[in-house]
Amino acid sequence: MSLERISAEDVLRKLGDFSDVIDARSEGEYFEDHLPGAVSWPSLHDDERRLVGTQYKQISAFEAKKLGAALVAKNIATHIQRDVLAKPREWQPLVYCWRGGKRSGSLALILDQIGFKVTLVDGGYKAFRAAMVLDLPQLAATHTFRVICGTTGSGKTRLLQALAAGGAQVLDLEALACHRSSVLGVIPGSAQPSQKAYDRMIWAALKGFDTTRPVYIESESKKVGNVAIPEGLITAMRRAPCLQLELSEDERVALLLEDYDFFVRDIEFFCDRLGALTQARGKQTVLDWQTRARSGDVASVVRELLVNHYDPVYLQSMQRNFEHYPQASVLRPKDHSLAAMEALAQEMVTLPDGWMGRLADPHKQTP
Repeated sequence: MSLERISAEDVLRKLGDFSDVIDARSEGEYFEDHLPGAVSWPSLHDDERRLVGTQYKQISAFEAKKLGAALVAKNIATHIQRDVLAKPREWQPLVYCWRGGKRSGSLALILDQIGFKVTLVDGGYKAFRAAMVLDLPQLAATHTFRVICGTTGSGKTRLLQALAAGGAQVLDLEALACHRSSVLGVIPGSAQPSQKAYDRMIWAALKGFDTTRPVYIESESKKVGNVAIPEGLITAMRRAPCLQLELSEDERVALLLEDYDFFVRDIEFFCDRLGALTQARGKQTVLDWQTRARSGDVASVVRELLVNHYDPVYLQSMQRNFEHYPQASVLRPKDHSLAAMEALAQEMVTLPDGWMGRLADPHKQTP
């Protein structure tokens, strides 16, 4: 017998030591969130889990357990036939379910009897989630962040992408959230992750970074669409040095028309999203924007959104929440193009520690 158990706290440190991480919960539970890198091997599928639960409530626990055992045995057989027959003797999986261990224990027992070294997560996903939430603030505090600031359309996302391509460490909170933040930040066809999955992706990204090198991150508010940035990370971000990315108003409008081209292609979708600003900007203003957008004058609407709505709100938020924003070094790319952002990123990546002052604009005015 080589079946072992590991605490959730040890899983945080040793996750990479296993050949595979196997989630024995149902597809729905897995979809909501799972351990980093886990594969889904349901001991009970979603519909089967509901059926067993119904029997448990309406008939008896004994009858439900008999049905559950039959279904679990059938599903485990399928997993072994499909995924295990080709595994070498040295394969060492980590297996977990929700909490009690019955679903993962059944799978682990059979794998153990075959002769594999199997490890079970004590307390399952629930224990891992609790340990990860406690670890996240401590993990964030071990990193040195560089906060990329800039008003809407200044190219923060493009710069982050260029930095990542150039070898810098980047935590792109909007990419992980599948949302570009703000009322107009919905990305068509892209569903946002659950809060649990968002937390886990952030934790996994931070876990993979080198603590001796800076991590570039955007100056987000507490929420990105429907998901919240973990409090420990927000605290670390707001205490970090800031870099102010600046483009002219014309360049910002051009950038937004490129990056949000789906609004240009689907004007009614754009108008619908504008409707969410009625309370903040007033019914008449929003109606005017919608009328002009439908007439083809999207650029002027975007310009007014920047000047009258987004810029004042953004600057107030930065001054209120980011400790070092008044001392931010200013970065001015040549224009809004990807090539200009790549050139700027290359400068940032190749300069040694202490480069921020060297790239600072000597004519910068304190906001």
